[in-house]
Amino acid sequence: MKRRAFLQAGGALAISFTLPLEIHAQPALPPRFQNINAWLKVHADGRVTFHTGKVELGTGITTALSQLIAEELDTSVWAIDLVMGDTELCPDQIGTFGSLTIMLAGPQVRQAAAEARLALVELASKRFNVSSDQIRTADGAAFGPAGARATYGELVAGGSLDRPLSGKVALKTPDQFKLIGKSIPRVELPAKVFGTHRYINHVQVPGMLHGRIIRPALPGAEPLRVEQGSIATISGARVLRKGRFVAVVAEREVDAIRAARELKVEWGPAPAMAPHGNVQAMLRSAPATDRELIKTGDTAQAIAAAPRKHQADYYVPYQLHASIGPSCAVADVGPEGATVWSATQTSFNTRHSLATLLGMKPEQVRLIWVEGSGCYGQNGSDDVSGDAALLSQLAGKPVRVLWSRRDEHLWEPKGTAMTMRVSAGLDGAGNVAGWHYQVWSPNHALRPFFGMAGNMLAGDETSMPAKYLQAGADRNAKATYVFPANTTTLHLVDRSPIRSSSLRGLGSPQNTFANESFIDELAALAGVDPIEYRIRHLKDERAIEVLRAVRELARWETRPSAGKRSGVGRGVGFVQYDNVSAYVAVSMDVRVDPQSGSLRVQRVCVAHDCGLVVNPDGVRNQIEGNVIQTLSRALFEEVQSTAQGLQSVDWASYPILRFTDLPDEIAIRLIDRPTVRAVGAGEPAASPIFAALANAIFDATGARLRTVPFTPERLKAALAARPAAA
Repeated sequence: MKRRAFLQAGGALAISFTLPLEIHAQPALPPRFQNINAWLKVHADGRVTFHTGKVELGTGITTALSQLIAEELDTSVWAIDLVMGDTELCPDQIGTFGSLTIMLAGPQVRQAAAEARLALVELASKRFNVSSDQIRTADGAAFGPAGARATYGELVAGGSLDRPLSGKVALKTPDQFKLIGKSIPRVELPAKVFGTHRYINHVQVPGMLHGRIIRPALPGAEPLRVEQGSIATISGARVLRKGRFVAVVAEREVDAIRAARELKVEWGPAPAMAPHGNVQAMLRSAPATDRELIKTGDTAQAIAAAPRKHQADYYVPYQLHASIGPSCAVADVGPEGATVWSATQTSFNTRHSLATLLGMKPEQVRLIWVEGSGCYGQNGSDDVSGDAALLSQLAGKPVRVLWSRRDEHLWEPKGTAMTMRVSAGLDGAGNVAGWHYQVWSPNHALRPFFGMAGNMLAGDETSMPAKYLQAGADRNAKATYVFPANTTTLHLVDRSPIRSSSLRGLGSPQNTFANESFIDELAALAGVDPIEYRIRHLKDERAIEVLRAVRELARWETRPSAGKRSGVGRGVGFVQYDNVSAYVAVSMDVRVDPQSGSLRVQRVCVAHDCGLVVNPDGVRNQIEGNVIQTLSRALFEEVQSTAQGLQSVDWASYPILRFTDLPDEIAIRLIDRPTVRAVGAGEPAASPIFAALANAIFDATGARLRTVPFTPERLKAALAARPAAA
């Protein structure tokens, strides 16, 4: 069915409009979304279909966006059906990342729903033969004088509405909210709980083949010889190749798996991989572009003249996204065009790059988003989409590619390693007189934006250039604290030793680890309570409030922290995410066993200010997820590598947090600001976790841990290296 006919079918109200964009990074809406193309349909049965470029990654935005739509439309959340990330049906809203969905897409969907409600009021006005100001709307219906009532479905059943919308209809104010700010149950969870939810792994296309990709241990190696006869006994299996891209297909998945395992490929030489123990030194010595992020006062002079000086280095290694479900995609590529089913976060950008990979125009490729395993950054979903698309083109049939667990661990782009050095001088009162912060990091974004097919493995293997986007390394390098002299420098490393891209928070957890650990070390040197010391150096009232809130929530006992060596301790960490977004303060209670080096996180308290809270329970879900995932990164996760390749290939070689490792309690206080623009909650609470835990360990033991993860071996080494007790 054509798009126009699809929207006009079924007695539906089709609304098309142009909405003002909040920031220049938002792409302009194409003409079809300014005219005939509809974002919103009201069906004859009263249900509402809304098209959005944002996608559900497990963060609950299906529910939050439905709340925003239902609020302005005066209908039930449960009457909203979202179509997400389909490039044929939905607008380009950048993608789903950076905790930007509610902040950027929220105003757009609210505006759409508000104007749709106005259109329905006008229909009711004509139906009841009264002025529009005599119409009220509620529960998916319009009401007029003398008991007149018509459901939204009844209002549109006799015809359709096709009009451009102004983007100027007033939105509801907080005193009018009925749904925004309420903990509405997650609308997508019942299907997931009862096993009826459709994931990308469930997608099947008639006549499709199953494919597997064969890749070398060291990236860049050329396949010198491929013995196709080595899989001759496997029914229907065949080898397909283009450049360094080598794959097998078969009618049955089990045969494709076997063929990939048994195919004999001789690989040529490739550059050795960076052993994980050398990465920190390599980052410090690699060619880099220096950028001064802050330059206030004469930092060198301020530190030199200070009566007390301190310096420390911090390091966070490469880490995996570690999605529980391996990446999957299905593609059907023909001479005239392609359809790709993908779990990508960036439907339109991935479509553009798939078109480049296939030698097509973007409009010849339709990408249909289907939910996959949670990613929180760029896992393998884009890469596997490229695999499926290229393999379908080579095979001349639809192809489904499902990575194995080993594939996912080896091939997904890793979270970027970073190393930080902080120096400071304290004045006579113990306050910071000069602060010098340096970070060495490669870029954090290898997403296939702007047709960059080489950013996908299949593109790279077919000689398309890869290009990192300048993003992420500086995130929260700039401390929110105010110092008389401050120099903050980014050393943007030219090339990552290991293929990497964005992981939850990009560079923010790493930079916050260094900033918040170091400010804690200075507080200890000054003999001042860690929270009070932070407040001394802040001017932002919301930052101060969130620290005071976590102090109250944690029942914090004000005292200088000098490492009391009792085995029980409490630490704090703070961030204003990306220096412009949510404010988060975290307090963490730990118990440490010095003999084994093991530790137990007992209680985590989080104070969180993300402006307007759309769904309190949804925000709490995100905070809890941030805490748990980042504790896993803090305690267990580190990509192991040697010169011969990556060693982290499964859950045994790359352990993650288990249920038995969960904190005994996660306490959360939301600071709701209904009149302040909502910002994201998907990433900010991850940022202070490394530091809060490290600071708690110091409080419990007197040992400073400055390298993530905080393994028993590293903890015991730090305990052995601590100064003798006074």
